[in-house]
Amino acid sequence: MSTLLTDIEGTTSSIAFVRDVLFPYARARLPAFVQAHRHDPAVRRWLDAVAVEIAAGACDDDVIVETLQGWIDQDRKHTALKALQGMIWEAGYRDGDFLAPLYPDVLPALRAWHTAGHRLAVYSSGSVPAQKLLFSHTEAGDLTPLFSGFFDTEIGGKREPDSYRRIAEQLGSAPFDLLFLSDVVAELDAARDAGLRTVLIDRRDDYPQPRLGEATHGHVRVESFAEIDPDLGR
Repeated sequence: MSTLLTDIEGTTSSIAFVRDVLFPYARARLPAFVQAHRHDPAVRRWLDAVAVEIAAGACDDDVIVETLQGWIDQDRKHTALKALQGMIWEAGYRDGDFLAPLYPDVLPALRAWHTAGHRLAVYSSGSVPAQKLLFSHTEAGDLTPLFSGFFDTEIGGKREPDSYRRIAEQLGSAPFDLLFLSDVVAELDAARDAGLRTVLIDRRDDYPQPRLGEATHGHVRVESFAEIDPDLGR
C-alpha cells in the first residue's frame, strides 16, 4: 500500500482561503494576541526567535509584531510566523469565525484511499497545529482521524530533498512508498530527488493557465484528486 503525502494550500484547499481569509485574520489580530500572550512560554519562544533574527531587543514586541505582519504580506514561510498564526487561527475556528473549505473532489478521494488501506499524511508550510485545526474544522467535519502524520517546516524546508527523507523515516516507510501531492513544482522536484513518487496538482481555480509540457518538470499532472492512482508508478 502507498502513503499519500499531501500539501494543503492549492492542493486540498484553495489558495484563496489562505490568502483572503486566514492571512488577514491573523494579521489583524496579531497586536492584541501578542499583547495578551507575550509572557506565555509557548508564545514567547517564537517572539524571541523573531527578535534574534531581526536583531531587535527581545522585549521590543511592537517591532516584532510589525515584522510578523510584513512577513504575512510577503507570504514568508517562516516557522515562527506559522506557529503564531496557528495559535490565532485556533481561536477563529473555535469561535466559528470560519470553516476550512476543501475542493469537492478531496473528501471522497481521502475516504476512498483510507478505506482501501492507504495511509494519509500532510506536509505543509503551515504549522502542525494549524494543519490539525484546518482538517478538524472542515465544512465536512473533523477529518483528522483519516491521517497518520502531520509535518511542517520544523522537519525541513519543502524544497529540500532531506525533508522528504526524514518524513519517510518518521513514517517508517521507504521513500518510494510515498506519493507526494503538491501544486508547487519545486517541492515535487525535491521529493522526487529524495526517491518519492510525485503528482502535480494543477487546479484551474488556482492556476488558470494550465502547466503543461516542460512546465510539469516530468511530474504526472492532474486537475483533481479523482484522477490520482495511489499506486502510480509502482
